[in-house]
Amino acid sequence: MKKNFVVVLISILLTGCGNNPKEYLKELSGYWEIQKVQLPDGSVKEYTVNTNIDYFELLNDSVGYRKKMQPTLTGNFYTTDDTENFKLTSNAKDGLRIHYTTRLDEWSETIKKLNEKELVVVNAAGITYYYKRFEKINIAP
Repeated sequence: MKKNFVVVLISILLTGCGNNPKEYLKELSGYWEIQKVQLPDGSVKEYTVNTNIDYFELLNDSVGYRKKMQPTLTGNFYTTDDTENFKLTSNAKDGLRIHYTTRLDEWSETIKKLNEKELVVVNAAGITYYYKRFEKINIAP
């Protein structure tokens, strides 16, 4: 019953934003490249070149995983077996949250913006991460 409540609550919140909930959540899956990080004091660190890409895979409406990937010039990726499992939750105060768990740690981020091209999340320390959808580079002959 708790799972149904979470799904209904997420649906209500996302519908209120003008998006179809399932379409909105599907946007999370895929490759995301960090563009910039904004610290609570307002300072910004820009990322013009990234050697790591975040890959999100949403397995159903509320659970999935994230992996760090390293793109190659041939359009492939290097990765490890390390994954960060996550569960999506929602409430009226924080909106949609990603709760990560690994063997060593647990933490959460709040999704502030999500569409086909942009992902913006804020962590508990008030650090905001701005991502753009990663586009593969393939220079193979």
